[in-house]
Amino acid sequence: MKLDIVGKNLIRVDAPSKVRGKALYPQDIYMDGMVYGKTLRSEKPHAYIRIDTREAEKVEGIIKIFTYKDVPRNNHGVVFKDHEVFCEKKVRRIGDPIVFIVGESEKACELALKKILVHYDELEGVFDPILAMEESSPKVHEGSNIMYHYKIRRGNIEEGFKNSHVIVENTYKTHMVDHAFLQPEAGVAFIDDEGRIVLMVATQYPHYDREEIAANLNLPLEQIRIINTNIGGAFGGREDISLQIHLALAAYTLNRPVKAIYSREESFIAHSKRHPMIMKCKTGAYKDGRLSAMKAEIIGDTGAYASWATNVLRKAGVHITGPYYIPNVVVDSYAVYTNNPFAGAMRGFGATQVPIAHEQQMDTIAEELGMDPVSIRMINIFRKGSVTATGQVLTESIPLEECLEKVVEGMDFYHRKEKSK
Repeated sequence: MKLDIVGKNLIRVDAPSKVRGKALYPQDIYMDGMVYGKTLRSEKPHAYIRIDTREAEKVEGIIKIFTYKDVPRNNHGVVFKDHEVFCEKKVRRIGDPIVFIVGESEKACELALKKILVHYDELEGVFDPILAMEESSPKVHEGSNIMYHYKIRRGNIEEGFKNSHVIVENTYKTHMVDHAFLQPEAGVAFIDDEGRIVLMVATQYPHYDREEIAANLNLPLEQIRIINTNIGGAFGGREDISLQIHLALAAYTLNRPVKAIYSREESFIAHSKRHPMIMKCKTGAYKDGRLSAMKAEIIGDTGAYASWATNVLRKAGVHITGPYYIPNVVVDSYAVYTNNPFAGAMRGFGATQVPIAHEQQMDTIAEELGMDPVSIRMINIFRKGSVTATGQVLTESIPLEECLEKVVEGMDFYHRKEKSK
């Protein structure tokens, strides 16, 4: 079979324009009659709020200050609609959007931002996901802070540990990570000749953006058009709504092109992060190195909003056993609300954090058994016909043994091991 793409060094369609500096990003777009927008964000992590915009409205060049009162439906979110377009009564994290100021210039908007009075009645916050799981902890939203619980049960965990020659038990932690993409959020919205709201924005989910805008503005889907510009990095950080609804609402209301550009500081507090996780692992093995049992608890801090927490913590639960056959498994994986920055998609969706736990468990077990770290992995890795902890039978594309052999060969593992004796 002749392949046109696979195995060939092809030039990316957008490569020449990016290399030459001609690629168009949202902040490069200018239109006649264009005005500018700035978002006022919460400076407190948990508080009831009252706002006074009267002095800000008097600033020369200010056209309108949008609040929750201007939004037909004031909630959104990729899975659960737990975000507000503009906070009505309460803020749940530092960075929550409170108002969107539109003015003739960015300078006017910045001046108006300073004149808006926000009165905070501060509430006790919760910033530790373990504490947040307790019934007596402050509630980020209505109901329990545990917003998702994923379970795996396979085999007989008690028998597995009873028959183990060694048992290793440890707790591992990963921290919050920002995507740190080069291009901060930016966009331009306007009304086209057909009366549609057109939003030019760097996004990972133009179809979701379209649905969210239509729902929040109570408009038919066909009245919304998203033009995806060049994207200066994303890695999951542009999957949640940031400025899309603000810009669309302003353009629709004012019938003028509206542009917004986030500073690096605003970008940092506006978009999602990678989920920090606390992973408690108990792993047993037989004397010959075969894994016998694993019990794991994963607590993922999803911050103030759910975003993709259900998918992330499900995948973390599935992958905490690693690429290894373990006959007896118990996994409990939790996504927990806190008043921290909200967490969402970031490269790997939960499969990135858990290797820190399961691979250190493997190294420690090998040490306890007097084995080398390669041999114990060779004994336990998935092969064709292996069954995962979720019951999936692997029938193809399981090149682990070949991959590990190549790594060992490339690093000359056993020769170095002999020399180190």
